[in-house]
Amino acid sequence: MIKRVHIICEGQTEEMFVNEVLSQHLAEFNVVPIASLVGKPGRKGGLVTTERMEYDVRLRLLQDDKAWCTTLFDFYGLDKDFVGKSEAICKSSFQEKAEIIESALREYILNKTNDGAIRRFFPYVQMYEFEGLLFSDPEKLASGLCSKKLEKDFCLIRKKFNSPEEINDSKETAPSKRILDLMPRYEKPLHGSLAAIEIGLNAIRRECKRFDAWISWLENPILVLR
Repeated sequence: MIKRVHIICEGQTEEMFVNEVLSQHLAEFNVVPIASLVGKPGRKGGLVTTERMEYDVRLRLLQDDKAWCTTLFDFYGLDKDFVGKSEAICKSSFQEKAEIIESALREYILNKTNDGAIRRFFPYVQMYEFEGLLFSDPEKLASGLCSKKLEKDFCLIRKKFNSPEEINDSKETAPSKRILDLMPRYEKPLHGSLAAIEIGLNAIRRECKRFDAWISWLENPILVLR
């Protein structure tokens, strides 16, 4: 049985990652991911607000009642007023932040849909940014960016954190900002996908446990019970 999963993406980097990396992997599990950018036509991608997210998620859940829906948003890219963020930002643990955001997001969508729809919704927020995943293998990150000379710098960044998912979310030190400081020509959609392909999904899953749990759900999407 083929299962369809709508994945609402923050931007082109995430959308390309789904299409170029995840789709091939999930095909082995008879799962078809349908990636789309958050927002209405003409206003796709960019800052993720509660309202933009709600429109897309509700549309997928209510108009395609045979499919599942999930999100691929960066915590770093969420609007400051995004549901749950003001509470989450006060927590020191990245795990706590993610759980608060995802719980608030699920509750918000429940209030906008119904019990049947919410059981097919699995909110996921990437901590703290897609580029954090790329630090799962600093050597292959440098290779994927065709900048082997940056391998040492990437390794030094990675060693400062227990997990790539802990690389923080300030304007100066978010994962993409760290890469841009070392490689000003870095282009998120293109280079991010090339690096992810070079690193490989298995390596990322080994290093990023929250991301791994999301992929496990995508491999076998089930009804989510409250």
